[in-house]
Amino acid sequence: MSTAGFSFGSSNISLDSTSLNIGIVVSTWNNHITDILLDGAIQELIEFGLNKNQIHISKVPGAFELPLGAQWHFNSNNNIDAVLCLGCVIKGDTPHFDFVCTGAMNGIMDVGLKFNKPCIFGVVTTNTEQQAFDRAGGSHGNKGNEAAQTALQLLSLSK
Repeated sequence: MSTAGFSFGSSNISLDSTSLNIGIVVSTWNNHITDILLDGAIQELIEFGLNKNQIHISKVPGAFELPLGAQWHFNSNNNIDAVLCLGCVIKGDTPHFDFVCTGAMNGIMDVGLKFNKPCIFGVVTTNTEQQAFDRAGGSHGNKGNEAAQTALQLLSLSK
């Protein structure tokens, strides 16, 4: 599903940003893509009204490790309200892509359900590097921004 130009519009969300703490776990694999996703997520959260002290960032090696990083955020003493999981998996010639994507997706969902808090799947899964760039600030928007918007939307529903 293409979401080019799609936005929840975080400015329409009714939520007090002053007490929020958001965790972001970002994969260092394909960091030329994930750094852009991270920048987009941070920008969205700051524009909503969070300050940098309310945004807690950790890095993990790859997308498969994102769920554990998210769980560590929720177990931290930072009173984390939501975690964004940002990564990028580009398909190769082997089934490894399927295993990594499925494991990351299921793990991220499980962490959110375990803690009853938003744990957002912000993993770009593409066939080519160009498709990944298109989803990291290119023609299909920035999935980092969208992950932040999704977390804020869900938090507004739970408050």
